[in-house]
Amino acid sequence: MRRSLSLALAAVALAAAALPTSSAAATTTPPSTLQWGPCPEGADAPGLECSTLRVPLDYRDPDGRRIELAISRLASEKPAQRRGVLLTNPGGPGGSGLLYPAVLAASGLPQKVLDSYDIIGFDPRGVGRSTPVTCDLTQEQQWRGNFPRYAHTAADVRREAGPARKIAEQCNSSRTAWMLPHTTTANTARDMDRIRTALGEPKLSYLGASYGSYLGAVYTTLFPRRGDRIVLDSNLGPGGYDITAMRLFARGLEDRFPDFAAFAVAHPEYGLGSTPKQVTAKFFELAERLDAKPRQGVDGTAFRGHTFDSLYADGSMPRLAEFWQAVDTGGQLPLPEAPADRENLMAARFAVVCQDTRWPGTVREYQRNVTVDRARYPMLGGSTAGINPCAFWPRERTEPPVRITDRGPSNVLMLQNERDPGTPLVGARELRRAFGGRATLVTADQGGHGVYPYGRNTCVNDAATRFLTTGERPPRDLACGGQPGR
Repeated sequence: MRRSLSLALAAVALAAAALPTSSAAATTTPPSTLQWGPCPEGADAPGLECSTLRVPLDYRDPDGRRIELAISRLASEKPAQRRGVLLTNPGGPGGSGLLYPAVLAASGLPQKVLDSYDIIGFDPRGVGRSTPVTCDLTQEQQWRGNFPRYAHTAADVRREAGPARKIAEQCNSSRTAWMLPHTTTANTARDMDRIRTALGEPKLSYLGASYGSYLGAVYTTLFPRRGDRIVLDSNLGPGGYDITAMRLFARGLEDRFPDFAAFAVAHPEYGLGSTPKQVTAKFFELAERLDAKPRQGVDGTAFRGHTFDSLYADGSMPRLAEFWQAVDTGGQLPLPEAPADRENLMAARFAVVCQDTRWPGTVREYQRNVTVDRARYPMLGGSTAGINPCAFWPRERTEPPVRITDRGPSNVLMLQNERDPGTPLVGARELRRAFGGRATLVTADQGGHGVYPYGRNTCVNDAATRFLTTGERPPRDLACGGQPGR
């Protein structure tokens, strides 16, 4: 999922009100009902502890069936400086967050933040070592990925309807189908508040990226007085991972691609073109070549998707250029490794995305969308506007989507790259408008998905660190100039 941001500073009284009311509040770890121990293999890291919390499957029936949440903690080593807990989420939906506190620490989360908080991670409901969901996806279905096959014609969209319907049917007849109506962003936000209670904390701070931005927005909407300092990085729009966000991926690729074109021009050894226009033409040439004749299991849709994914970070551009070069010259393709549990990742993603909001249910509407987006954003629009399993999801909803509003304290800081392929800036600005005076948006004149703490833009990073450690935000939305890439 994906992002865009800009932020504002609370008044002195509001900032002061967010501070602990006594020195004991800052220095004493409150009693917790969680039992901490070693983390499971694959999620273990130095200093990381893990626990399990049981929560209601259905919050309308709080005493009914329970599911498990896997939780992790990287505790502050400076009790005298400890402010509270910083709950984290790396995005998705479907992504595991159990190891994320250790990833953040290893990726440059400032020491003063590590000293100020116990960093908390968790696998959301349906994911990983929490009670997981499955769609019994075949290898072929797993590699179908997040994007439908690129549609050049209305007939292409109709052909994609069959595979999409099949996945929806498998998900809703699997052995975990009982979880699907309750595997939503709103319920994950409610789980977060149960984690807060189990930790013995009156409030929690939050750092969430990509889809995690929407999860944080929903949490601070449902529980506005229980959030302390909320940082949303690489922001989805106020509708979350809905059809608008899906179609915006095509806009995101168009926003970001000039950065790669400039890289390719500056590195003529790859032979991808001597001008941005030539590099752009090479994209369409290679995609169409693979549409006609796939290689090593890579067709035009996979080529487009791999290009999109590789533009999340500047550091991936050399490998992407090598991939293009191999496609162009007939060499061995350097294919990326698959995630360890792609089936669960995809199943959990379908569960949340299809359950959160209502998607169009007719092939004709997707055909119209593809016609529009293929012309507007030709690199990816014929795919991201296409039909997916959500079109065939059961129409019943346990509750309507959460509407993000300006009601609540002014304690939200949004961070956003201007050229983010996954969560384009246009969506972040929509979320900023929905929050009104609650939020301040800080944008960085750079590309890629994910801002803090991975990037080198000190203007953005310093704003986030200052907010987390002092409560101070920029007095108004802030635009940070470009700095050397990642």
